[in-house]
Amino acid sequence: MSVLNGKNILLGVTGGIAAYKAAFLVRLLVKKGANVRVVMTESAKEFVTPLTLSTLSKNEVFSSFTEENDSTSFKEPKWNNHVALALWADLFLIAPATANTLSKMSTGNCDNLLLACYLSAKCPVYYAPAMDLDMYKHPTTEQDFKKLDSFGNIQIPAAFGELASGLVGQGRMAEPEEIVSFLERDLLKSLPLRGKKFLITAGPTYEAIDPVRFIGNHSSGKMGYAIAEVAAKLGAEVTLVSGPVNLKLENDSIKILSVTSAEEMYNAVHLHFNNCDVGILSAAVADYRPAEIASQKIKKKDNEDDLSLQLTKTKDILASLGKIKKNQFLVGFALETQNEEENAKLKLKKKNLDLIVLNSLRDKGAGFKTDTNKITLISKDNKVIPFPVKSKKEVAKDILEYIIDQIHA
Repeated sequence: MSVLNGKNILLGVTGGIAAYKAAFLVRLLVKKGANVRVVMTESAKEFVTPLTLSTLSKNEVFSSFTEENDSTSFKEPKWNNHVALALWADLFLIAPATANTLSKMSTGNCDNLLLACYLSAKCPVYYAPAMDLDMYKHPTTEQDFKKLDSFGNIQIPAAFGELASGLVGQGRMAEPEEIVSFLERDLLKSLPLRGKKFLITAGPTYEAIDPVRFIGNHSSGKMGYAIAEVAAKLGAEVTLVSGPVNLKLENDSIKILSVTSAEEMYNAVHLHFNNCDVGILSAAVADYRPAEIASQKIKKKDNEDDLSLQLTKTKDILASLGKIKKNQFLVGFALETQNEEENAKLKLKKKNLDLIVLNSLRDKGAGFKTDTNKITLISKDNKVIPFPVKSKKEVAKDILEYIIDQIHA
């Protein structure tokens, strides 16, 4: 899955011949999973129509501060809020960026909607220059490049090739495929977990009684899957060991290992733990399993009201990793119903963890099968950090932000 997946991209299109490539660029960005909105200058409409870009982006295209109603309407003109557009964007890409627009960007000139969005943007701004050779080499253009780069804007270099005038040289806008690749490479470089290997467990384990029945719990796996998705989005290489769940991953870069029992999860985790940087064990692993598994379905007997099962302890996966960990950052989960903080701190110390995530079944919005969770982080030095009820994806971000601070400290 591309790092652009789920990103809000505001594409600025200015009035140069290369504007026709904006249609291909929008299509590629959408295929990568990005949400694309287009803002264009009036002169850009001479090269590509708003209808084309609107159809490809599946969003309204903006080109002026107001949209006049037809002559029969008495409604006020609609205002296109440049601040809202700029704040919506995760990144602002201006392609093509003509010499005229670049000059205005460098001096703060603001005479159209695109430039108003640029001056309001708080996200990274990328620009792909497109102009003829002499314009590209002109000293004022070089000064604009230096100025824009000093502002923190990121230039996607123009290519060498045949230009609209017939000249051959620098100034040709990078091809849409090259622009998308540039964005992906640049975004990957800035991801805080790039190069880190994460091992995550999720879901329940099922311990067989016979070929039909099992001992299990109510874990849905939603918390572990959310952590895996967010970690991958932040650049981590993720291996997810999952018990039986009815969930699908959005990010196809995540390596998933499906297991059923606690023994299978133990073996899978130990196979990968030595090669990971961070282990997050959020799975609800069964503490006990049947001492013997019946080879045939256990039949109900009319003359017996009770069925006795002898249970034996499963291997403690988290404790076993705490004993062998070297430089790994190890995170466990504690789901408690009483003396929550005290029990979590005991587990943290006993199992040699770096962090424990505490849930309480007494908290509304926390626990199994919900889309929300309420957690408290407890660090190795017993620092307690409580959080309010949030979506599990937001909870995953909180957990990972803490981990990022620790491993980069």
